[in-house]
Amino acid sequence: MTLDELHRLLLPENLDMLDEHASDDPAAFALRFQGCADIPARAIAEQLACRRKALKKLPELSRFPILYTTLSLEQASGEASAAYKASLVHGERLIDLTGGLGIDTMFFARVFREVVYCERDTVLAELAAHNFRQIGISGVDTRCGDSLAMLDSFPDGFFDWIFVDPARREGGRRSVGLSAASPDVTAVHDFLLCKASRVMIKASPALELSRLREELPALSEIRVVSVGGECREVLLLLDRNRPEDHAVERVAVLLAQDGSILREIKGTGGEPRGRAVPVQAFFYEPDAAIIKAGLTKKLALDLGLAFVNGSVDFLTAEGFIADFPGRAFHVVAVERYKPKSFRDFLRRHGITAAAVQRRDFSLQPEEIRSKFRLRESDRCYLFFTRGRDGEPICVYALKPSPAGAAVLSVQDRNAAPEC
Repeated sequence: MTLDELHRLLLPENLDMLDEHASDDPAAFALRFQGCADIPARAIAEQLACRRKALKKLPELSRFPILYTTLSLEQASGEASAAYKASLVHGERLIDLTGGLGIDTMFFARVFREVVYCERDTVLAELAAHNFRQIGISGVDTRCGDSLAMLDSFPDGFFDWIFVDPARREGGRRSVGLSAASPDVTAVHDFLLCKASRVMIKASPALELSRLREELPALSEIRVVSVGGECREVLLLLDRNRPEDHAVERVAVLLAQDGSILREIKGTGGEPRGRAVPVQAFFYEPDAAIIKAGLTKKLALDLGLAFVNGSVDFLTAEGFIADFPGRAFHVVAVERYKPKSFRDFLRRHGITAAAVQRRDFSLQPEEIRSKFRLRESDRCYLFFTRGRDGEPICVYALKPSPAGAAVLSVQDRNAAPEC
């Protein structure tokens, strides 16, 4: 959306038109009003499409007539993760250096007396200011320009917290590392901590976590957040006053879609890895946040689970754990994978459809599916990995019923119905 389109969209008659055509197909609307000089057809069509997507990502905020751009909505935090971030901070003043659509700012404004929103993109800054007014949010100072220059205009120690979500897409190219993003938080680490004693950095879910302390000396916590089982954010918390010998704590946070905390797993990532064992009666895949945080070893220790092999995060046990933080499966059979005989394995078990998963296995799921002509299934699962001896295996498993999972016997497993 251009600045001119935004200004035209904000005219009362065009906002009325947006509301009147709320149920229209966006493409059909754009085609119908294409060429009408007094109607920003493309901008209205963009809003129609964005509002439909926002219903799932921003269910509470979608009740208000707020505006979006396609990219800003895609990059914005969902309500569950935004509310969680706001629960971690407290104080009088916070500055959001990378305001974007303003979703995080909206939630920070609920817990701080004063929030400064900074955004270098003029369209986004005006759009966010409009949205703050629509929702009735006060206490937000909206500024447009270079955020580091704005931060420098405040005295040292003025803010309690700084929040920054570095842009990981510059010139159409996506980056993962902290130093390749904008702003480069590794380069301005000391500067940020002069302006606030605490800093929260929202990083890519693909960020490598192993050497972060070298890049960010004040790092005190790494929090990996999943929503509904999907890893959404890596939060890096810096503390100017942390003890010199402070070990960086890792926390995997599992949120439900409504934002409630289902589970938190805490550790250092340096816990010992237990020995691998043959696949037992039940097969477990930890939540994505636990795996990303490197806390599968801690989870295995806490729950008495064993690893399937020495390199991946698949776990196994003879007993069923009803509230396992991730996915649990009832094992039907385990087969050493050999391409020539695997069709016989599928035939013996009547498997013509399955969800295909793999870790540390040479073939991709789509290759396996094509090779063996497997249809999709939400009931039968085939996990391709390596056994404790390093040889490739396939684990055929089913989702257990909660009521009967704990008492399933070997005979029950062998009597599994066909897929």
